[in-house]
Amino acid sequence: MSTVGDTALNARRRGAELAALADGRVVDLLVVGGGVTGVGAALDAAARGLSVALIEAHDLAFGTSRFSSKLVHGGLRYLANGDLGLAYESAVERGVLMSTVAPHLIRALPQLVPLHEQLPARNAALTMAGLVAGDLLRRAARTPTKLLPGPRRVSGAEALALVPGLRGSGLRGGLLSFDGQLVDDARLVVALARTAAGFGARVLTRVRALELGTDGAQVRDELTGDTSWLRARSVLNATGVWAGELVESVRLRPSRGSHLVLDGTRIGLTGTALTIPVPGTMNRFALLLPQQDGRCYLGLTDEPLDGPIPDVPTVPDSDVDFLLELGSSVLRTRLTSADVIGRFAGLRPLIDWAASGTDARGVDIRSADLSRRHAVLTAPNGVITVVGGKLTTYRRMAQDAVDAVLAATGLPAGPCRTRSIPLVGAGSGADGSVVDGHDRLVSRYGGEAAQVLALAAADSRLARPLVADGEVLGAEVAWAVAREGALSAEDVLDRRTRLGLVDADRAAALPAVTALVDEGLDALPAEQP
Repeated sequence: MSTVGDTALNARRRGAELAALADGRVVDLLVVGGGVTGVGAALDAAARGLSVALIEAHDLAFGTSRFSSKLVHGGLRYLANGDLGLAYESAVERGVLMSTVAPHLIRALPQLVPLHEQLPARNAALTMAGLVAGDLLRRAARTPTKLLPGPRRVSGAEALALVPGLRGSGLRGGLLSFDGQLVDDARLVVALARTAAGFGARVLTRVRALELGTDGAQVRDELTGDTSWLRARSVLNATGVWAGELVESVRLRPSRGSHLVLDGTRIGLTGTALTIPVPGTMNRFALLLPQQDGRCYLGLTDEPLDGPIPDVPTVPDSDVDFLLELGSSVLRTRLTSADVIGRFAGLRPLIDWAASGTDARGVDIRSADLSRRHAVLTAPNGVITVVGGKLTTYRRMAQDAVDAVLAATGLPAGPCRTRSIPLVGAGSGADGSVVDGHDRLVSRYGGEAAQVLALAAADSRLARPLVADGEVLGAEVAWAVAREGALSAEDVLDRRTRLGLVDADRAAALPAVTALVDEGLDALPAEQP
């Protein structure tokens, strides 16, 4: 099943669609929030035949959706906490993403639990039992072994071959398992938004919701300052950690998850991730995750956030110290602050279940592990909010939210179809057959990589890397502006290419990116079928 229309997002399309809505055109559903859940809901509703508009105050994937660990995981931690239902749901959704929805954006990631002295034999046996149980879930979810191989114990020599930077002293071997890894979480959000646009959804960034009502929202165009009332038959609040600012009855307990960006080559991390036991705990681990560009991410923390919610959270020094100490415990090289070349933190929109009490299906969960459950809540004024959950299960969250909208409004629509809808880029050419030798482009653009490469071939400026010794091309800036809704240099650096994660890369690329964006390169040839 494929989209039925133009998937390109750009400034011209935004202007035309916003003007039509401001003039009074009514849509069936107005989605507020451009993170993974919001764009997932927009796609779900549009694919069912509803007319949809999505508004986002900043940019696609501006909030938590770009600050995850970039894993599509099978819910092993929920299994360890006795929540079989949530673990199974995660395993199922992981399989759907890897096999149908976004196979071009996800790879099987080998993960090694090193067996050092901080993981005693008894704990290691329990961890291995958990990995085996997780593999049973993978089988129950019908995810084939060719996508995710089963777990096994490896020798010390094999563990060192997999992770050359691992500390060899006291190493008894390791536990090897596999999970899903996104090449980039923000790219998943952009692909979802473009696919939704192909089904007719109006995806409008830089449009801030000021007030929500049962028949629409008061909004402000952040580019012009103009305000208007957008009319809709139903409204869905999918603003994540900021949901309570638009709907008073929603109560959240935000939690900060911090990551550090390190040089994977320097510390001896290649293609295998490390799962690092947190001393003094049974089921808590940190992760050292290799990335496509040779960097790696070390995370993550889980600290409550008090006070006002920032647009972009910062990583405190206490989180840096904790993560560096934990990473050093399993590596041959001791990590210091000099190794940190970037840092980022995401805010989890955890639900205050003491106020809400039940999940989306009415199950009492006060005594369970609540950190990744989601809920669909209806405010007294009729606005529906979807909140909680995690990136892996965004599709199910979106389905539950749209089901709730239909139940409340009686709007005619078909059943959810998103299990069988591949996102843009997941079709022909996603295996790299038409752009042999450009694996990085294929992993980020899938079947559209050839079109990005064609831009570089047609214009020498676009063929040059944005950073010396880097791989990101000027053509990717042009593509981001013309097809992916980027309206500023920050959109390109922070959410289309992720160069902004490292301050030195941001500074080096900023002049070239700004110049290309300012040219307004949204006039590329029409989309190819």
